[in-house]
Amino acid sequence: MMRSLCLFSLLLHATMAQKPAIPNKPVVAPQVPAATPVQKWPTLSGNEPLVIARGGFTGLFPEGSPDAIGLSKDISTFLCNLQLTKDAGAYCLTGTTLDNSTTIALFDPKENTYNINGKDVRGHFSLDYTSAQIDQNVSVNQAIFSRPEFFDGVSPVLNVDALLEDKAPPKFWLNVQSEAFYSQHGLKVVDIVLEILKVYPIDFVSSSEISFLKSINGKSNKATKVIFQLLHATDVESTTIKPYGEIVKDLLNIKSFASGIMVPKEYIWPVKPDKYLGLPTTLVADAHKLGLEVYASGFANDFFSSYNYSYDPTAEYLQFIDKEVSVDGVVTDFPVTASNAIACFAHNNTLPQKGPTWIISNNGASGVYPGSTDLAYNQAIADGVDIIDCSVQMTKDGVAFCTNSIDLIGTTTAMTKFMSRSSLVPELQAKSGIFSFDLTWSEIQTLKPQIVNTQSDLPRNPAEKNSGKFVTLPEFLELAKAKAVAGILVNISNAAYLASKKGLDIVGVVSTALSNATFDKQSTQQVLIQSDDSSVLSKFKDIPSYKRVLIIATTASVLLGITNVVKELKDANLTVFIRTLRNEYMSLAFDYWSDPTFEIATYVQTTRVDGLVTDHPATASRYLRSPCSDPKHVPTILPAQPGELLSTIPAELLPPSAAPLPPLEVADVVDPPLPAVVNTTKDVHAAAPAAPVAPSSTASANSSNVALSLVAILVFAMLSARH
Repeated sequence: MMRSLCLFSLLLHATMAQKPAIPNKPVVAPQVPAATPVQKWPTLSGNEPLVIARGGFTGLFPEGSPDAIGLSKDISTFLCNLQLTKDAGAYCLTGTTLDNSTTIALFDPKENTYNINGKDVRGHFSLDYTSAQIDQNVSVNQAIFSRPEFFDGVSPVLNVDALLEDKAPPKFWLNVQSEAFYSQHGLKVVDIVLEILKVYPIDFVSSSEISFLKSINGKSNKATKVIFQLLHATDVESTTIKPYGEIVKDLLNIKSFASGIMVPKEYIWPVKPDKYLGLPTTLVADAHKLGLEVYASGFANDFFSSYNYSYDPTAEYLQFIDKEVSVDGVVTDFPVTASNAIACFAHNNTLPQKGPTWIISNNGASGVYPGSTDLAYNQAIADGVDIIDCSVQMTKDGVAFCTNSIDLIGTTTAMTKFMSRSSLVPELQAKSGIFSFDLTWSEIQTLKPQIVNTQSDLPRNPAEKNSGKFVTLPEFLELAKAKAVAGILVNISNAAYLASKKGLDIVGVVSTALSNATFDKQSTQQVLIQSDDSSVLSKFKDIPSYKRVLIIATTASVLLGITNVVKELKDANLTVFIRTLRNEYMSLAFDYWSDPTFEIATYVQTTRVDGLVTDHPATASRYLRSPCSDPKHVPTILPAQPGELLSTIPAELLPPSAAPLPPLEVADVVDPPLPAVVNTTKDVHAAAPAAPVAPSSTASANSSNVALSLVAILVFAMLSARH
């Protein structure tokens, strides 16, 4: 069909900076009170939940680095996991060793072994070094290996005194790790912490060791809250020698030495072995009755938690804060997402009317159910989609039905029943497949649909992986009318091959089905006809209520910066959709901070696309119906800044420059007329040989300049390279 449009998208994906150059600014507008009345929260205090940032913005930057602190301090409380040197130097690093999170092994290759809580631990320990050694020789690394490493070795390990002596220190939470271990080796942890509390305004101090909390009880500043950190339920607390899962049952005893508890989030919403949520506990309500605050820990956008959230981190936060009882705070590596969940999405905070950007399903809610099934379509409608889509395929006996691909191997269980029908059709794809036109409708109905996992390591809703039923085109149209959706998108592919080789008139079948459903005689619901073949679209030109959508494929894999492509298309009076948006964090550029809401905000606010084609309509709908989707609203969700990370990349890490793209020619857009539909019932020996299928302009190379006379353009944007 067309030459591919190489649409370099807005941001940077897999390459980032060696030198910190990101502005230290919040990414949400200052959260001053809006005009609407302040709502009371179901927290213990009645105030909104706190956002506690573990080491700052550690989802992107190394723990305690300047950028990690700068991008989080205006919207969260900084959580410092305390480690101590042999001369009582205080540093912020999670864990019992310096390994993974620092460059200590480059300074000292030798490791030591210590027994901590009954377990031998080998590595580099802070108590084996002086403050001067740490300050002068050791830098921080990104401790989570799946996160970008380009800021490794840039910033020093964060010294508590250096941070709190700053003119504008962040709100501070001091979490004391391994007090018994340090005390066994001569460090007077209680005295060190009390001195810190005396010198600096500390908002919270916490520990997982009861003996330590009892030692400071009544001695700390009254403004400092003392919090008991419970570790995983099977871990053993060093003072009582009881598992934390047993200790948490006696909240009244905890109340005697602490004003609150910090617990792994599974204490509140347990996750079953199948990775779906179990029934909630009553921990938060029980603690609140006794006057104990509850802080939930373990939140991170790029950690899989439960299939219930469909890889949407905002949905997970709302599960903990937007119920009858709310936690008093969340501990997270991605404080901006948590802050937005609280400020923008809780309390059913929706606009009376959604903004103008269309939400278009990609095979229904295919991120939740198998695509193009009754369940996927109904879920998309329930989630707030504007336009539902049907990619039409044809069966051997001429039935039109909806499924994403003409090859049924990926979207159905065809492999288990019809492997013998597998064939190689070079005109359609390079590999063998089981094609819809080789099976009758009754045979296809014996199959089960199959959910498509776009990221192999991140399966989608496995409990429903084969749920739902296939939908014929007339059934799809009937559903659209019954549910009164704003519109439909009908995708037609491979029309020339089906006509000339299989005697199947897909264009005629679609046209008749639309007419039978009276879509050609109404203007209430939008009708979009999509194809990669301009000759297919020309068949519908005489029906003014239909909008024709031409697919422009893209090949961009590295996000380099913003282009003028969308602006030029819109200036040509063309409608621009972007696809395909997904929740899975591995499909997102690093600039989006593993949060699909930021990707949506960027396309809506920065490029002002007309529609979003998505596997997860619920995520797009929640954003577009939130007051925070309005850049003028306070607070608002600001889009990612194009090229901001890219500008910090050293030249040696930049990808090679692409060759100039050739101009788009008429032949790249205009396809030859569709061939006649052959009569396959005739004797194949008597029939004249079918003319070869003319290659469509999709076989051409890349191009960048577009001037099309169609009503709508669907831009397929490959948004990022994969992790």
